[in-house]
Amino acid sequence: MMDNMIVYLDEAAHALAILPALLPAAQVRPPVRWIVVGCAPRVTHHVSKWVTHSARQNWRGKWADKVFSQVIPLLQAPGDEVVTQIASGPLCDLTDALMSQYGAGRVLDARRPKLGNALQPVTRQPAAQGPSVWACAAMMAGSGMLLAVD
Repeated sequence: MMDNMIVYLDEAAHALAILPALLPAAQVRPPVRWIVVGCAPRVTHHVSKWVTHSARQNWRGKWADKVFSQVIPLLQAPGDEVVTQIASGPLCDLTDALMSQYGAGRVLDARRPKLGNALQPVTRQPAAQGPSVWACAAMMAGSGMLLAVD
C-alpha cells in the first residue's frame, strides 16, 4: 500500500527551501506516490493576445520540465513513485480529481506566497487561521510608531 502525497509548487527554489522540513523520514515510512503539480505563472492578458494557445501550452510544458527536474530528485527514494502534472483550472477540483484517481492522501502546498495576493486554495477544507500578512505588517508598523513616539 502506497501513501499518496500531492505537492503543489510554483517555484523550484521556494519548494526546495520548505519541502525538506515537510518530508517524512525515509527509514520509517512506507513507499510514497508523489503527485507533483506544477502551477505555472499566469500569462498576462496583454501577452496572451499575441501568443497562440499551442505556444502557451508549449511554454508551460518547458516551464514544468525545468521546475520538476529540480524538485523531483529531492522527493525520490527507493520504492517511491513520482507522477507529475501541470495544473489547469481550480486547484480544489484538481485535488478532488487526483484523490479520486489515486486515493486519499496528504496535500502539501509548497507554492511561494505573494504579498497582497491570496493564493488559490488547494483543498476544500478550511485552512488553519493564523495571523495574516497584513496583521503582521500592522503590528510591525504599530511597534515602530510606539518607538518613534518615545
